Amino acid sequence: MRKIISYIVCLALVALVVAPVQAAKPADAGFNEFGYNYTARNFVGTGGSWCAAKGYDWDCSGSAPMIPYAKDKLVMKWNAEWDRGNDEDWLNPPYDAWENNEWNGAVPGGSGEVWHYKIVWVGPELQASPYWREGGYEIWGQFEVIMDQGTVDGEHLWVTHAIPSGYGGY
Repeated sequence: MRKIISYIVCLALVALVVAPVQAAKPADAGFNEFGYNYTARNFVGTGGSWCAAKGYDWDCSGSAPMIPYAKDKLVMKWNAEWDRGNDEDWLNPPYDAWENNEWNGAVPGGSGEVWHYKIVWVGPELQASPYWREGGYEIWGQFEVIMDQGTVDGEHLWVTHAIPSGYGGY
């Protein structure tokens, strides 16, 4: 039962994580105080610093699923096509956009869970899209999670593994 609850919480985390990539991009290079480097298109911080960047309390108070993950390490990466899609509100397809989220809760005070997600743009047609890959699942109305795997309570779980599971190829 704990694994099922953890999986549901992790899906909620995936849903939350796209928001930081859509945040306004400052003109200067380098990492900001929260962990974003918009020039390099990555974020290196914690669940708590991600919350703070969004204007929430450090533990994302009001977002109960996030509280156990506030001390987890978080690395997010995305490509220029992801930025283009966000800039255009995803209205000028196609996009060869991808995002990679890596959660590491195997740290002092962390959740103890480790998760890795790969997400690609497929368009509003989702499973009917020519860009859809067999084995993934839909998220956020125009995207597919092509890889979702992690470790909970010492057990490795593969939630989804689309074929192919690499980026590109739209």
